Amino acid sequence: MKRSQRSPSSRKMETLSQAIERLAGLGYSKSFRANRDGTLSAEEGVFEPEALVVDEVVRFEGASDPADASILFALRTPDGAIRGTFNAAYGPASDAFSASVIHRLRDA
Repeated sequence: MKRSQRSPSSRKMETLSQAIERLAGLGYSKSFRANRDGTLSAEEGVFEPEALVVDEVVRFEGASDPADASILFALRTPDGAIRGTFNAAYGPASDAFSASVIHRLRDA
């Protein structure tokens, strides 16, 4: 699958809520959530992570604790009909369902 990642130097530092708002303004208005079986759900249905296109990945670290990290994916179906974001804790704080999805998105 095609993927692109913005370089941290190509944008100013933004909070998670600012990134979600920015992406919503670009049409990524749906929210994906991780399921027990490693798939992602949105209002429109259930998707295998490998079937989605990763357009952007944004990582965040806690101001006082670098281990307090999260990751935000801007995702879309190949035809672009469904666009949304998937946000999860990253690193040691990641839950098993989200960790599986993150791994599958990064390997897609």
